[in-house]
Amino acid sequence: MVSVIIPARNEEATIHRAVESVAAQAEVAEVIVVDDQSTDCTSQILKELALRIPKLKIITAGRLPAGWVGKNHAAAIGAGAARGDWLLFTDADTYHYLGSARRALADAVDHSAVLVSYSPEQEMESFWERAAIPFVYSRLATRFSFADVNDPHRAEAAANGQFLLILREAYEEVGGHAAVASELLEDVALARRVKARGYGIYFTAPIGIVRTRMYRSAGELWQGWTKNLYLLAGGKARYALLELAEVLPIADLAAILGIWFFVRAHAPVSAWLLPLLLLLPVIRLHLQYAIRLYRNLYPISYVQYLLPGLTFYCAALIASWWKSARGVVLWKGRSYAVKPS
Repeated sequence: MVSVIIPARNEEATIHRAVESVAAQAEVAEVIVVDDQSTDCTSQILKELALRIPKLKIITAGRLPAGWVGKNHAAAIGAGAARGDWLLFTDADTYHYLGSARRALADAVDHSAVLVSYSPEQEMESFWERAAIPFVYSRLATRFSFADVNDPHRAEAAANGQFLLILREAYEEVGGHAAVASELLEDVALARRVKARGYGIYFTAPIGIVRTRMYRSAGELWQGWTKNLYLLAGGKARYALLELAEVLPIADLAAILGIWFFVRAHAPVSAWLLPLLLLLPVIRLHLQYAIRLYRNLYPISYVQYLLPGLTFYCAALIASWWKSARGVVLWKGRSYAVKPS
């Protein structure tokens, strides 16, 4: 019924968990892992897994053709070899709870959707994971509203490539990954093509269905988010500027300083007044962030990471913008051309 496709490039730390979790699903007929020229122990781990998991099929991607992003090429190869009526694209760093495939198939029926995508729960074990990931995702939630994406009368479309289930017939009709070969945000691009054809999409963030640990160090966080954060923010300079203006309390600070200098010019003012006034936007930011954490199902205690999270987000967005302006993005040892905006 379902063919699972996992592109894998140097995934020795996580590939076993991903394969075992999807292979345990009764609805999954086959698990196809496309080894994209891994140079670590990924290939050996896959061979060992194949000895005890009959569902597992291993394909070697071979040389990357010009104009393709590596993940998209591997996903297209996997789709070409799959036999299922439904194709489930997932990442090697993702763990699937038992029953996740059944839930996705049920959601497809319940919501008249040919594409079902889940945003996974995030595993965060380090300081920078807890600081950066909730902040980034809380900002993305303001841009990609589940309600808007799921509304067939609205043009907005989005998906998360860590869990993307699509009906084969619809996948082939929109051109599959070949149609988005050069896209760094292939999941969003694919969802847009599906919705533009009039098909239904269902995108949500359930609990107890799928989880992931995307990045395991501050360096991986930086490389990962500077690859595509600018594109996620809209891919244009004006959108990046508007996003920075929204997350930074620039207007608040300007207003406070203006009031301070005006009052000081007309009357004696205590030296403690300015620091107290400057605390107001900081308090407001913390309250707003606590609300976003609650709405996005993160522990409210993570509000303590607001300032480092905000700093990371702004720096990563600017760096991502700069990379896009240069026209080149590096990812997993490969360089990809991007169109400057």
